[in-house]
Amino acid sequence: QVLVNVGGVDKNRVDEDEVVQEAVRRAEAELGDRGRVLLRKSGTEPLVRVMVEAVDQTLADSTAAHLAQVVRERLGH
Repeated sequence: QVLVNVGGVDKNRVDEDEVVQEAVRRAEAELGDRGRVLLRKSGTEPLVRVMVEAVDQTLADSTAAHLAQVVRERLGH
């Protein structure tokens, strides 16, 4: 499991940005039943939390890093 906090972004757009949501769908499809993805805005801080669970740490790390980059690019200030 890996958790990446992505700061400096407009957390309120995470659920509505189609590019971010498509990246999540692709990551979920890649992981299949070997893991899961969760993106959620923090309730107390100006950031988005990217959590990835996978059977392989390398896969979890790379998937989380990719999703965090998409969030930064799409939602960054």
